[in-house]
Amino acid sequence: MATDFKSIPVIDVAPLFAKCDDPKMVQDPGVREVVKQLDQACREAGFFYAKGHGIPETMVKEVRNITHKFFDLPYEEKLKIKMTPAAGYRGYQRIGENITKGVPDMHEAIDCYKELKQGMYGALGKPMEGCNQWPHYPPNFKELMEKYISLCTEVSRKIMRGIALALGGSPDEFEGERGGDAFWVMRLIGYPGASTANGKCTSENDIGCGAHTDYGLLTLVNQDENITALQVRNQAGEWISAPPIPGTFVCNIGDMLKILSNGLYESTLHRVINKSPTYRVCVAFFYEPNYDAAVEPLEVCVRKSSGIRKFEKAVYGEHLVSKVQTNFVT
Repeated sequence: MATDFKSIPVIDVAPLFAKCDDPKMVQDPGVREVVKQLDQACREAGFFYAKGHGIPETMVKEVRNITHKFFDLPYEEKLKIKMTPAAGYRGYQRIGENITKGVPDMHEAIDCYKELKQGMYGALGKPMEGCNQWPHYPPNFKELMEKYISLCTEVSRKIMRGIALALGGSPDEFEGERGGDAFWVMRLIGYPGASTANGKCTSENDIGCGAHTDYGLLTLVNQDENITALQVRNQAGEWISAPPIPGTFVCNIGDMLKILSNGLYESTLHRVINKSPTYRVCVAFFYEPNYDAAVEPLEVCVRKSSGIRKFEKAVYGEHLVSKVQTNFVT
C-alpha cells in the first residue's frame, strides 16, 4: 500500500543483475540488499529509480533523440504510420487522440506492441494482431528500437526476479506460464511545451497524460533530462515529482503485479504535466505477463495476507484489450 512518501528511492540494481541467473543468488548479500530495497520501494511508493541497469547511456539518449526527430516531422509525414484498430492499435496518434478517463491527453505518440501472429491466441489475440508500424525516417529507427526493446526486456526480467524474491517467492515466479513469453508494450511519447499547447501557460489544464495506473508488471521510463513533468500520487493525495536522474530508469509496478502480490504492492497513480516551454519526449517500456496468462494472487502472498485472496483471476490479454479499446479516438 502506498504511503505518504515525499520522494522516490534510487536503487542500484547492479548487484542483483550480477548474480541474477545464479542458482545461489538468494544467498548473495548484494542480492539480498537490493531485494530488501525493492520490497520497501514497492510497498511504500510503487515507484523507484533503477541505476546500474547496464544499458549504455549513449543508447538511452539516442532513443530519445531519434524520437524527437520523428515528432519534428511534418504532420503529413507522421500520418503515414497512423494508428488504427485494423493495424492492431499500432502506430502514430496525434495530440488529443489518446484518452485517459474520458479526457483527451496533450501528447502525441507511437504505440508498439510485441507482434502477435494471426490466430496465435484465437479470439483473445485478434484485436492486437498485426505488425508494428515503424517510420522510414529517421533512418535506422526500427533497428535502434528493436535493439532497445530487447535490452529493456532483459532489464525488466532481471528486476522481476528480484521482486519475486522480495515477495517471498522463488526467483522464477514470474517466468513459465506467468511471464516466460512476456508480452511488451512501448510508447514513444511527445509532450508539447506549456507555451505551445494552447497559446498560454495554463498547463494545469493541459495534462500531458491524465492520472492512471499501468496495466502490466513493470514499467521502465526513459525521460528527457532537465524537464520535470512526471508526478506520482502518495496516499495523502499529494503529487510527488519524479525528476529525471541521468543513468536511471524510473520504474513503477502495474495492475498485474498488484494482483499477483495480492495487494501487498500497489500500482500507484501517476500523471504527466509539462510546465516547461520545451517539447518533452518520454519512452515508456511496459513489461507484461504472457499475453494469455491467467493472473491471480501468488500463494505466498495470500499466506502473507492471513489467507485472504483479495483479487479474482484476470486474463492479461483481456485486461489489455479492454483498456486499449477505450483509450483511443480513431
